[in-house]
Amino acid sequence: MQLNLIDSFREFKEFKNFDKETMMAILEDVFRNMIIKKYGSDENFDLIINPEKGDLEIWRNREIVKNGAVEDENEQIALSDALKIEDDFEVGEDVSEEIKLESFGRRSVLSLRQNLVGRIMEIEKDAIYQKYKVRIGEVINAEVYQIWKREILLVDDDDNEVVMPREHQIPGDFFKKGDSVRAVVAAVELRNNTPRIILSRTAPEFLERLFEQEVPEIYDGLITIKKIVRSPGERAKVAVESYDDRVDPVGACVGMKGSRIHSIVRELRNENIDVINWTENEELLMARSLSPAKVSSITLKGASGRAEVYLKPDQVSLAIGKGGNNIKLAGLLTGYEIDVFREEDESEEDVELMEFSDEIDEWILQEFIKIGCDTARSVLDLDEEGLISRTDLEAETVKEVIRILKKELS
Repeated sequence: MQLNLIDSFREFKEFKNFDKETMMAILEDVFRNMIIKKYGSDENFDLIINPEKGDLEIWRNREIVKNGAVEDENEQIALSDALKIEDDFEVGEDVSEEIKLESFGRRSVLSLRQNLVGRIMEIEKDAIYQKYKVRIGEVINAEVYQIWKREILLVDDDDNEVVMPREHQIPGDFFKKGDSVRAVVAAVELRNNTPRIILSRTAPEFLERLFEQEVPEIYDGLITIKKIVRSPGERAKVAVESYDDRVDPVGACVGMKGSRIHSIVRELRNENIDVINWTENEELLMARSLSPAKVSSITLKGASGRAEVYLKPDQVSLAIGKGGNNIKLAGLLTGYEIDVFREEDESEEDVELMEFSDEIDEWILQEFIKIGCDTARSVLDLDEEGLISRTDLEAETVKEVIRILKKELS
């Protein structure tokens, strides 16, 4: 029984990577708890534990008293019993007697082992929690271990389990068991005293770390990333600023012929990345953030937090982007709700949208006006997907409106 217990000590020491001081403290604590349960106190016991050699000794120290004068059997021993240990003891002396582990009984030893395992697991969980708590925002590599419907289970280099929920995966991500995955540590939670490490590939911090790895000027502090907004797998906008006038922040981030940014784009499943030169001028920042569209003029309404952006007819769809992604990200980057307006071209015939109220319900027309489409051509200049996503109208409704407008203008 003792040998098996010592083998367990060696196993924990080898595989759990605990330092000797921590291990000794745990062993002594669990053994003293076992002694207290049996004898009521451990104050007069000495423990000699060497988990590496397998030594385990328990010694009980008692005072020798006259025969019949024993009041506490745990702390006192009768002279006649002491003489059985050594024949030259006298009253008043102390006697040390070794207590064999077997004397505690099988049930107590099994309970001790369970307590030991529990303590080891608690310390291991706390060590993992503390390790990852300071690594939030850091990119790590992990190997896919198991794929579930809602999340992926991975293991890090130390075989610690980490998870990546579905919402933290890029839509184009596809992994199989054994794949190596790069992701940022997004959060560390405690569930029933068990650490849950959450990885993310959709967080802005992941894109920021990738830029730090690929662009030395960012890592060295010559270029600062001011803000990142993302629609994972679709588009991202990164605003950068240089503290050195000789360094072009956008050019440095993109690299020669796009060499630096291409590796980031591949890692993010071909996510389009717009690198923008940061400025405190809000109008200029907004114009840059709507790239690749060319803005004609901007009117900021600070009190309402809205901005009116005027563009040439052929630039409207570029400003809005596929599924409205471009204008949505531009709004997040600048902090404004952006309304796009089409500049009127007098050479081209157009019709006010409200003139169609006899054919189209007024509440539907108002949905288009809310997004800056107040004429027939301003609606037709946008693609169908953009209109659906920005107005929240049914696809069939949008198609019917487009049909009516086209018929009128033709």
